[in-house]
Amino acid sequence: MLRPSAVDLFAGAGGATRGLRDAGLDVLAAVENDVEAAATYRQNHPRVKLLSCDIRQVDPFELLRSIGLRQGQLDVLKACPPCQGFSTLAKGEVDQERNDLVLDVARFVDGMLPKILLLENVPGLQRDARLSTLLNHLRGKGYTFRGDALDATSFGVPQRRKRFILFAVRGDLLFSPHEEILSLLPGTFATSRRTARNVLDHLKRHLRPGDPLDVHRENSPVVRRRIESIPVNGNRFDLPAEHQLDCHRKLKNRSAASSYGRVKLDEPAPTMTTRCTTPACGTFVHPTEHRGLTLREAATFQTFPVSYAFTGNYGSIERQIGNAVPVRMAKGLGLIASAILQRSATASVNDVSLGEG
Repeated sequence: MLRPSAVDLFAGAGGATRGLRDAGLDVLAAVENDVEAAATYRQNHPRVKLLSCDIRQVDPFELLRSIGLRQGQLDVLKACPPCQGFSTLAKGEVDQERNDLVLDVARFVDGMLPKILLLENVPGLQRDARLSTLLNHLRGKGYTFRGDALDATSFGVPQRRKRFILFAVRGDLLFSPHEEILSLLPGTFATSRRTARNVLDHLKRHLRPGDPLDVHRENSPVVRRRIESIPVNGNRFDLPAEHQLDCHRKLKNRSAASSYGRVKLDEPAPTMTTRCTTPACGTFVHPTEHRGLTLREAATFQTFPVSYAFTGNYGSIERQIGNAVPVRMAKGLGLIASAILQRSATASVNDVSLGEG
C-alpha cells in the first residue's frame, strides 16, 4: 500500500518532515529559504527533493511535475509560514512582506489542489486579516476547514507550546468542521504528560559521547554568579539585590517574569524560542545546574531524535531549534491527516461495493 504523499513548505530544519515521516507519510519535496536550515534539512532528509530558495519563486505545477504527481494527487500540503510577525513576542516594526507569505499558501493550494492542507502557526494568526482572506479563498475552492489553538503537550510533547493548527480538507473527502481534531488521533499514540525530568533522564541514557550539540552558552563571571543565585524553580524575582539587572529594577510590574528562570523538573518545559538556550531571554536555565540549556537539551524538548544533526554556528542552530515544529506534534498531526484520508478511501471502496451489489 502506498504511503500518503506530502510536501513541506517553509520546512525549516525539518522537524515537521521528520514527524510526518514518523507518522507514515512519504514527504516527497520541501521548500526552505534559509541556507543553514536548508543544510540541516538536507543532512537529515537526503532523499527529499529540497528547493532552497524564496518560495515566491517556486511554481507549484512545476514542483508537482518534478515529483511525479498531477494536480489533485498530493495527499498533504504542510505549510508553516514565518510567524514572528503574528507572535505575542513580536516587537517594533513587523515585516509585512514576510507576513504576506501566509497568502502565498493559497497559490500552492490553487496549483496543487491537495487533499489536505495542514497549516501550523502561532495563535496570533487568528487575529490577522490574512487568515480570513486565506479561509475565504479555501472556501471558494471547496475546502472544509477547522482551526484550533492546540498545546503541544496534548501530543505528549514535554513543552508548553500553543500553536494554531488548521486542517483544510478538500470537498470530496469525509470531514466535518465540528469534529474535534484530537479525537482523530489513534489510541496507540501516547498523549500522556511528559516533563523536563523525562527529557533529561532520556538524554542521560541516550546522549552520544562527543555530541557537538552538547554545549551551552558561555557566560561571563557576572552572569555565572547570577545564575548560581537562582534557586531551584526560581527566576529573576528570587535574585538577591546585588544580582538584579538595572533594566529589571525599573519595571513596575512583572514584565520579563520568565527571564533567568529555571526549567521546572516536574513540569513540561516552556516554549522553546529562537533564544532557547539564553538565560536572559526566558526560562532557559537548567533545573539544577548553573548554566543555560544545551542545544541538545533544547532540541530534545522539541522532540528531535538525539541523533538529529544540525548545521550552522551556535546562534543559527539555536534559531533553527526554536523555529521548528515539535517532531512529535507533527507526527500526531500526520496521523490525523492519515485518518482523514483512510476513512475517505474506505468510504469510497464501500460505495463502489454497494454499487456493484
